[in-house]
Amino acid sequence: MNTGSTVADGVRETAKEAREGARDVRKAANDASGDVQSDLQALREDFGRLAEEIGDLVAGKGNAAWRRARSSVDGMVSDAQDKGREALGTVREVSDNVIDAIDESIKKRPYATLALVAGLGFVVGATWRR
Repeated sequence: MNTGSTVADGVRETAKEAREGARDVRKAANDASGDVQSDLQALREDFGRLAEEIGDLVAGKGNAAWRRARSSVDGMVSDAQDKGREALGTVREVSDNVIDAIDESIKKRPYATLALVAGLGFVVGATWRR
């Protein structure tokens, strides 16, 4: 029985060491888990700061781009207004010339002018229907 008690003592000792080993492993895992948790938190904070910096950078670039685009658009609008005024002046001049020509034609050849206007009216009307 001496051998039996020695075996039993050995088994108990091995079980005790296994429990202690399991506790040590659990403690190491908890410690590592805490380290991983703090590392993840630090990483989250770093990403948050990075996102803010990128947002500020994009906003700054966007504002500068908007100012450049707005300046370009303002210049183009100003040019378009100038060209529009020139075109309006030209249209007025041409319409004045056409009116003068029609007045002169009516005075010199009233029947021919009437026939020409009727013909133009017919062509415009026919084209308008399509």
